[in-house]
This record gives sequence, C-alpha cells and structure tokens, in this order.
Amino acid sequence: MKSYFDLAGQVAVVTGCSTGLGVQMAKALENQGAKIVAIARRKDKIDEVAKEIAETYKVETLAIQCDITDTARVNAAVDEILAKFGRIDILINNAGTGAVAPAEDITDDQFYNEINIDMFGSFRMARAIAKKAMIPAKYGRIINIASMYGMVGNKVAPCSPYHAAKGGVVNMTRGLASEWGKYNINVNAICPGYFYSPLTKETLDSDFFQQNAQTMIPLSRYGNEGELDTAAIFLASPASSYVTGVILPVDGGYTCM
Repeated sequence: MKSYFDLAGQVAVVTGCSTGLGVQMAKALENQGAKIVAIARRKDKIDEVAKEIAETYKVETLAIQCDITDTARVNAAVDEILAKFGRIDILINNAGTGAVAPAEDITDDQFYNEINIDMFGSFRMARAIAKKAMIPAKYGRIINIASMYGMVGNKVAPCSPYHAAKGGVVNMTRGLASEWGKYNINVNAICPGYFYSPLTKETLDSDFFQQNAQTMIPLSRYGNEGELDTAAIFLASPASSYVTGVILPVDGGYTCM
C-alpha cells in the first residue's frame, strides 16, 4: 500500500512556530515523519514546542530563535539547519503580524512593518533556503501562509496593510513558482480564514462574529484546530509533484461568495 503523504527523513522548517497555526502544522508534518525546525522570535516558546513535538512523535526537532526581518540572522539560521541535518525539504512561511485600524489612521511604521514581516520576511526565508538548500538539491516544497484577506477585502476588521502584504504573498507565490519550477521546487500558498486559537476564541465567539459567520461563511462557522493540517500535508508531499503556483483557500467557503 502506498503512503502518499509519508514525509519520513524529510526536514521541514516552520516559521512563526511558537503558537497557533504554526505549531499545529508542525505537529501535522511531524506526524507524517518529518523532522521539524521550529523558528520564531520567542526562544522559550519554540524550545517548549520542539520538546513537546520530539517527545510525542519521537522525531528529531530543532528550535532556532530568528527574526525574519533580519537577513543576516535568516542566513545564519539556514546555515545552522544545514549543519545539523544537511538538507531542507519543506518550508512553511507562517510568521506574520496584523495591524488593525482604519486606513486613514494607519501610520507609515505600521504599514512598513506589515510588509516587512508578512511579505518580505517570507521572501527572505524562501530566498535563503532555496539558494542554500533546495536549488542545489533540485527539490523543495515551499508553502506560504497568506490569508483569505490576501484575496478579498473586508468590512469587519479594517486592516489595509495586512490585505496589501498578504496579497503580495499570494502573487509572490506565483512568481517564485514560475521561476523555481525548473529546479523542481514547488511553491504554493494557503489562504486561511478565521481559525480558533487561544488568542481568537473570545473574539470569534462574540455575538458579532458569530452572526458574521452565519452571513459570510457557507459552512456558517470558523475553523477548528487541525482543519488546516491536511492542506499543509498535501502541499508538502513529494506526491504533489505537479502542484505549483496554487492559491488554496481554507476558509469555510468565505472567498467563494
């Protein structure tokens, strides 16, 4: 019997891997046998995550503190990973931020920060890992975590810099897929909708957001823990070799209306 999603022996780097969706996706990939490199700014958090994953799934992990807005640190982190594992097969660009304020009140610093982390940060990671690991190996899977708000606007939470940055991630994904396909590097994006997490639960359970789900989401609810995992596993799989440049919404149908 063929195991289409077996990732045994592969090394997966997950940024923003201190909480929430990053941790969930890291666990999903490790459940398929991948070795996990957890990257985030908070050392205590990623150490915790790496230890938990290693103990649960009995697969090697590595925690690296890294600010993805620092090019030198990104390059050093990639060198550290290669020194330990000798390869990087999968990159999940999950680190991000979100400034919520009316567009007319957004400061220059807020807009720049959003672009620098969400879009340029993802590019820094992809550039370093492609150049140092994936292009030489002639193999790679890059998964950029954009957002449904990278595909559409919204009236619920004013966040024009976030729309701009995630929209940039969406089209950057297409650009990198076009450019790196010749190296057998597949580049795709996942566009999540709202998902429950410890940080979002109170907001999403409010009357306003519950009514919004009934009105705006065909499945009439927000995403639960684990419902993003299969999208990440599918795009990370060696078996998905003819899938590149794809923008995959995981949003309960929000962007289909």
